Amino acid sequence: MSTKFFAERVFTGKEVLFNQIIVVENGQVRSVESGTPKTGMPQVTNLAPGLFDSHINGGEQFYFTERADEETIDDIYQASVATGTAYVLPTLITSPHDNILKGIEATRSYMNKNANSGVLGMHLEGPFLNPIKRGAHLTEFVRKPTDAELEEIIHYGKGVIRLMTIAPEMFTEDQLQMLLESGITISAGHSNATYAEAMTAFDRGIQLVTHLYNAMSAFGHRAPGLVGATFDTESVYAPIIIDGVHCDFGAASVAYKIKKDKLFLISDALFLGQKVTEFKWGEFDANLKDGKYVNSDGNLAGATISLGDAVRNAVEIIGIPVQEAIEMATIRPAAALGIEDKIGSIAAGYPAVFTTFDDNLETFEVLRY
Repeated sequence: MSTKFFAERVFTGKEVLFNQIIVVENGQVRSVESGTPKTGMPQVTNLAPGLFDSHINGGEQFYFTERADEETIDDIYQASVATGTAYVLPTLITSPHDNILKGIEATRSYMNKNANSGVLGMHLEGPFLNPIKRGAHLTEFVRKPTDAELEEIIHYGKGVIRLMTIAPEMFTEDQLQMLLESGITISAGHSNATYAEAMTAFDRGIQLVTHLYNAMSAFGHRAPGLVGATFDTESVYAPIIIDGVHCDFGAASVAYKIKKDKLFLISDALFLGQKVTEFKWGEFDANLKDGKYVNSDGNLAGATISLGDAVRNAVEIIGIPVQEAIEMATIRPAAALGIEDKIGSIAAGYPAVFTTFDDNLETFEVLRY
């Protein structure tokens, strides 16, 4: 049985269409055609593909690295849906090996039990980072990769780890090649790579960085670093946290002008909803102060924004057109992960999973058929 509804504006992932009737059947879009609404037909103002957050650490209550279980994954997913994000990669940061395996198993189990959910896998951020750029990651768990640990993570994480953040300068050539051949999308982050080291990593096949500007070697006119290499390599995708805290809005504007269609949005939320005001996991701690999570060392410990907030900031503060801001939260992260043929667009054959929003970008809601 098919269902029809009317949308005043449809952000397809490539363009904006006006006055469209969307026909869905068996959970998929069957057609998108111009038309006028019939009596009793459901109507929405703005329709986008389901927003996709590839970097989120916790939900309203729980933090994935501390509680690497299905309850936490569901908390992340439900809290994201409540703020208009349909797809997520729960992110597990630098932690003991057993905890990484536990997170992988919990994600696999959750996905098997909830095949139609928007949990697409997990993002493993660490533990093979450069301690100089560890940020809020705990020094005791940051480590150099060994062949044995890499092999186990790749084997055990097959089909579950969608994205893995590493500091490429900490890897041997063979180890990096092992990861690049694993099928996992590899991102350079928490890295102190020189410009030359970063360019070598990009040449080897890494085409993504983790939270542009944050926890990476900065741009300098004598030492361009990972930021400079990212700016200088057109093909490299760059997610950015547009909250005015993790990077100045002016820096976000510069990145937008340079990276163009390779810049996309993430929340990197420690928790959503700002209901958790104090948090501690071992030596990792975070306190909510002035709308931001800060640890006892004074380092940022994660963001407080939702992906919808990031879209609104991109439009209202940076001046990015609405169509492009929506693409930065849908088709671009999908393309960066190589899944743009599965999500990120509104077209025949794509999931009937959408995000609707008002003209003021204040309210984002997930619409699923």
